[in-house]
Amino acid sequence: MMENDNRIVSGVFRVEDEDNDISLRPKWLNEYIGQDKAKEKLDIFIQAARGRKESLDHVLLYGPPGLGKTTLANIIANEMGVNIRVTSGPAIERPGDLASILTNLSDDDVLFIDEIHRINRTVEEILYPAMEDFALDIIIGKGPSARSVRLDLCRFTLIGATTRSGQLSSPLRDRFGVLLNLELYDEDSLKEIVTRSASILGIPIEEEGALEIARRSRGTPRIANRLLKRVRDYAEVLEDGVITLDVAQKGLEILEVDSLGLDAVDRRLILTLIENFSGGPVGVDTLSAATGEERITIEDVYEPYLLQIGFLNRTPRGRVVTKKAYDHFNIPFIED
Repeated sequence: MMENDNRIVSGVFRVEDEDNDISLRPKWLNEYIGQDKAKEKLDIFIQAARGRKESLDHVLLYGPPGLGKTTLANIIANEMGVNIRVTSGPAIERPGDLASILTNLSDDDVLFIDEIHRINRTVEEILYPAMEDFALDIIIGKGPSARSVRLDLCRFTLIGATTRSGQLSSPLRDRFGVLLNLELYDEDSLKEIVTRSASILGIPIEEEGALEIARRSRGTPRIANRLLKRVRDYAEVLEDGVITLDVAQKGLEILEVDSLGLDAVDRRLILTLIENFSGGPVGVDTLSAATGEERITIEDVYEPYLLQIGFLNRTPRGRVVTKKAYDHFNIPFIED
């Protein structure tokens, strides 16, 4: 069975990331590195809302894990000068849970719901009037004596975050006034993030060392910060404490993260396709049986990055390994 959440190159939040996320998280929009298109739009919307002395429109942030959706939600609250209440879709189990949260919000507060695509459908229906009319429709009593009472709420901004925007229902998606797609970072932005994080954590690092960590971070700041901490450990124990290019390469080699950010799990998936199925095409169910991994994990966790770097193609007949992947593993590529 392949691991996913425990992989060092997984963008999924892990307990060890908690201290980093708090200490390294930028507080203001001008400190937030990368995502220039999203930042530009957000800056306009925030300034307009502040100018009108209104709450910001509801915001939906979507994109792969580890790109800074939670950070951006906190920045929005700071820029608007309001409080933020943080929860997640799975944590809101009953309509009463959501009602309790909403009735405790003050004027213009931000409610951040992470993994909003996993919210219960019954709870979701309570959100509709809350988002549109800032009101809750509550049923009091049971049977023939039951009656509906409308409870007014303070105006608030809902910020939803999701890694799977396609799983949001249309009625919920349509109620967000601002939709921002967070994209994977380029190497220069990640190098800037690594350098900034190293400065905050007091880690001596050279520019080439920061760039090497950035190259292997799969376009994801959370992975970059995680790799930085582990390379720091290597530098302090086996080197002189300074992260140079050579130290970064040696540290990442011990972590089994190669020059493209692939780890042992990625290599195993590609090599299974090459060695067992001559590179494909292979149906995802067959690949699932061969690797012992669930289909949904292959599609949602492993494939996206391999597709992004051009190592895999999805075809009507199944998954196919590209020549680029063969070249990376120094395996001769024979065209049909």
